[in-house]
Amino acid sequence: MKNFWIRTLSATVYAALFVFCIYATKIFEDVEIGAMFFIVFTLFVTVGGTFEFFRIVEMQGAKPMRTIGYITSILTCLVVSLASMCKNGTEYNIYSTFIVIYAVLLFLLVPTLLIAQLWRMSDQPIRDITYTLFPAIYIGLPLGLMPTTAATSPNLMMSILALVWINDSFAYIGGSLYGKHKMWPRHSPGKTWEGTATGVVIACLVAVFVGPLFVKEPEIHWSLWLAIALICSIIGTLGDLVESMLKRSVGLKDSGNIMPGHGGFLDRFDSLLIIMPFIVALRIICRI
Repeated sequence: MKNFWIRTLSATVYAALFVFCIYATKIFEDVEIGAMFFIVFTLFVTVGGTFEFFRIVEMQGAKPMRTIGYITSILTCLVVSLASMCKNGTEYNIYSTFIVIYAVLLFLLVPTLLIAQLWRMSDQPIRDITYTLFPAIYIGLPLGLMPTTAATSPNLMMSILALVWINDSFAYIGGSLYGKHKMWPRHSPGKTWEGTATGVVIACLVAVFVGPLFVKEPEIHWSLWLAIALICSIIGTLGDLVESMLKRSVGLKDSGNIMPGHGGFLDRFDSLLIIMPFIVALRIICRI
């Protein structure tokens, strides 16, 4: 019973903080202030997720350069967040110049790290460089794409989060009730095809019939709601499996313990880390 209340409390705190950051723009009636709250939140998650990633790969014997890894992850999240928030004029010129400078530094960083490996005692230097820079792409980049979506359309960001939760919940319920065929036993023994299909169907129904009622601006056609639901459910499930693959490579059940009973940063954001680039690409292509 004690574990139940601990799990409930930690989940409530997490959900409340996330929802507050999503709606900070409306609460303070200022897009920039609201975005800053979400950016701070995503930077916190970026640091925590990067820490968990390094801990996992070090259990595999890798020797990532932690300081450089943290810096690139944090800067990637920050640069992407600020760049996606800029509008035009002077603000655009400042951020675009900042992006170019950062891109050049990253371009120079790779050969610099290769040279630095000459003085490091590493059996697999290329692997260590890859693991050093990987969190910037896997964690920093997708988290950096979230603040602008929340600032411009908090209800849409909340809908994306809700669809991920709905898919996960009904996939678990469906799998528990009538799941028989294992989906990916190597990486997630508990997932079944029946449960996954249940989550996808319910997420699509909710998106198509409830989404337009909840999100008035921007106006989104039902076919786009269907596409969003498929991304949140199918791609989100694959994101969960990717993180499970990472953990099981070193025999871990949870990536961390920041949320008692629910795991770490990567456990809570595994689906969002994979779906956000697809969501943003869909928004750009369809102009929503």
